[in-house]
Amino acid sequence: MATTADIKNGLVIKYNNDLFSIIEFLHVKPGKGPAFVRTKLKSLTTGKVIDNTFNSGVTIFPVRVERHKFQYLYAEEFGYTFMNSENFEQITLNKEMVEAADLMKEGQEVEILINTETDLPISCEMPMFVELVITYTENGIKGDTTNSPKKPATVETGATITVPLFIQTDEKIKVDTRTYEYVERVK
Repeated sequence: MATTADIKNGLVIKYNNDLFSIIEFLHVKPGKGPAFVRTKLKSLTTGKVIDNTFNSGVTIFPVRVERHKFQYLYAEEFGYTFMNSENFEQITLNKEMVEAADLMKEGQEVEILINTETDLPISCEMPMFVELVITYTENGIKGDTTNSPKKPATVETGATITVPLFIQTDEKIKVDTRTYEYVERVK
């Protein structure tokens, strides 16, 4: 058991019969009244993000999780198969457990959170940025530079993202997996 003083980003807690990861928190000490902690919690089962306020000093129930590096192998009709980089053990995760799966290519390294109490995987986290090759995009219109225009582009994994007009087919780009935004060209 712990209290709200032990809250930190990334901590996994048991709350309302579900597992939540703390995305962000803020200790607030108003001039009037007791202190409290504002948090954003992400459900590890549904992926929903909720805002929650804990009174200061309230007991929370942290869950011990371990992060393991896994390599993405292939997709099946009911999930994705990964291999542990250390002991070569393979596991298959449901499609709902993998965020930004359409940006994953074979051989991609990901982190899988495993609940140490039950030895079951909780969620799969992609790296913040991935490098992908553009397989198709329209040519940009020359001279159209007002308001930093964008165009759709399909990457090698099949996902569609928006890129600046100067990006062409067969170029390698860096993509933010949290927002699906173009970051930069990769040389």
